[in-house]
Amino acid sequence: MSRGRREHVPSRPTWRCRACGIAWPCSPAKLRLLAAYREARPALLVHLATLYAQAEADLPAPARGGQAVDRHRRFVGWVGRRGGR
Repeated sequence: MSRGRREHVPSRPTWRCRACGIAWPCSPAKLRLLAAYREARPALLVHLATLYAQAEADLPAPARGGQAVDRHRRFVGWVGRRGGR
């Protein structure tokens, strides 16, 4: 990491990106994760599912079931079969 440049990693317990402040994983984080797990898509899914479970424990309980679905999409659902699309 370059000096003065922040990594796009989650800040707990809010699960917002430390670098850009948007909901994590942000686009730069997704690109980094896809590159890091290029040859290991199942491992990426396990990693993201673990983070999703941690986020569910940290974030307020959803008022409606839809928030849980949105969080699942946010953490895991973006990983497609090809290149995260």
